[in-house]
Amino acid sequence: MNPWLLAAIVAVVVIAVVIKRLTGEPVNAKDLFVAPAILIGIGILSLVKKTDLTGTDLTWVLTGGLLGAALGALRGATVQLVDKGGVLWQRYTGRTFLTVIGTLALTAGFSVLAVKMGMHENARSIQLSIGLSFLGESLMVGHRGMASGIPFAPPRTR
Repeated sequence: MNPWLLAAIVAVVVIAVVIKRLTGEPVNAKDLFVAPAILIGIGILSLVKKTDLTGTDLTWVLTGGLLGAALGALRGATVQLVDKGGVLWQRYTGRTFLTVIGTLALTAGFSVLAVKMGMHENARSIQLSIGLSFLGESLMVGHRGMASGIPFAPPRTR
């Protein structure tokens, strides 16, 4: 796939998710996991197409994925959850954006360290990292939502 087209798709997905969550949106299981699944799928596909990956590369990719999911869960802990009309709603807060800034700094540092420790730069998959981060966030929001006792919103109908 054309790298520019791929970057545009990822940017559109990320921007759409952030805008929806900044303004607030009902929480339903499908919406929690669609964006992470798309981004993770694109990321895995990009890794599968690379023929020169080493064990070192895969170790750093897996470690980075775990870090991304953990930092996403941390971000998910800052998302505001409220009862609105009898269903669970989520909204990003100022703390969420502060967490984003901190996690971006940590992941940038991790990437620099990984390359200095032997990971090939072309082994990084930004899409996979973003997808796993959103997955961590979604798992945390889903867990917090279930613990709140507020019912999730029904899936949207078209």
